[in-house]
Amino acid sequence: MFGKQLFGPLPALSDDVGKPLRPTLSRTVAGLGIGITGGALFAWAGAPLAWMLGALITVTLASLAGARLAIPSPLRTVMIAVLGVMLGSAFTPEITGHIAAWSGAVLVLLGFLVVTMALAVAFFRFGVGMDRVTAYFSGAPGGITEMALAGEAHGADSRVITLMHATRILVIVAVIPFYFRVLGGIDVPTLPPDAASLLDTPVFDGILMAGCGVLGYGLARLLRLPAAALVGPMLLSAGVHMAGWTAATPPFELIAAAQVVVGTALGARFAGVTLRRVWPYLLVGAGSALIMLAMSWLAAILFAERVGVDPMALMLALVPGGLVEMGLIALSLDIDTAMVSTLHVLRIAAIMLAAPLAFTLLDRYARRRWSRQH
Repeated sequence: MFGKQLFGPLPALSDDVGKPLRPTLSRTVAGLGIGITGGALFAWAGAPLAWMLGALITVTLASLAGARLAIPSPLRTVMIAVLGVMLGSAFTPEITGHIAAWSGAVLVLLGFLVVTMALAVAFFRFGVGMDRVTAYFSGAPGGITEMALAGEAHGADSRVITLMHATRILVIVAVIPFYFRVLGGIDVPTLPPDAASLLDTPVFDGILMAGCGVLGYGLARLLRLPAAALVGPMLLSAGVHMAGWTAATPPFELIAAAQVVVGTALGARFAGVTLRRVWPYLLVGAGSALIMLAMSWLAAILFAERVGVDPMALMLALVPGGLVEMGLIALSLDIDTAMVSTLHVLRIAAIMLAAPLAFTLLDRYARRRWSRQH
């Protein structure tokens, strides 16, 4: 399992670690209650992305303290579709002339993924002594479920992979807004500044956006696109907005609710995990997140000007903190949301398609080399 390089013998994980709890009504109500309270407190304090971060941090702390919280998948899917429609609204008719200019940023992304993943895998493998399969899929910055399932299929410990990815996203999502506010001097608002109220949304625009959410999700499931609940509505909403049929965005009430649900769902992944039992694993996951944050910052400094994009936008597009979360920050800051969202979709697709195949090829090569030597 693990070596003793940094932390010594780590505690064995029980079978329930890394497995979400069954979302009963009481667990859902309790989770949403804590999430709404945290979001409201953060909004009152003027924190960036208050509804999402407040829910994320308070629910995570409650989960680690022993609270058994859960969010039903259908509710999370609906709210992610709302955020997908919102991200798609950033694709205005004027954006078509800019798409070709993203090619340089795409190349930076591909190189970034290779280098950053190699560093993360090396950190897990040689820094803390993970077995090579678990280290590989823990360091691949893709979706939590997809990487856990792919790793398990190759013999990895899916519970460790789940903890590593959940901690990575938690740390990055918590750090990035404060990074922009404290070091960048940029205020990250609680909600996107252009969002209108539900009462002010024209009926036609509301029906059109609802259709983008429902049809987009259905088509994405049919085509087996990655992150279907987000990507499908986003692509359909992008098409509708680029065609000029509407310029509306989902109302801020729905956006705030979606942020609470997304933050609560992420924090509830730590339900059943006590801090005393898993703190060394969380430290390791946080270490990998800091590596990826540092590499994102460095890549933005080195390449943003060369590929003709804003450094802040490139950093948001590279840092693997989640498509929803990074897209929300970009939209709130009005920083090239379309490019940020597009590059995160490409990151998820590239990792999901390439990481398992690359591991199979590398594993075959390693086995052949070992057999020749022995």
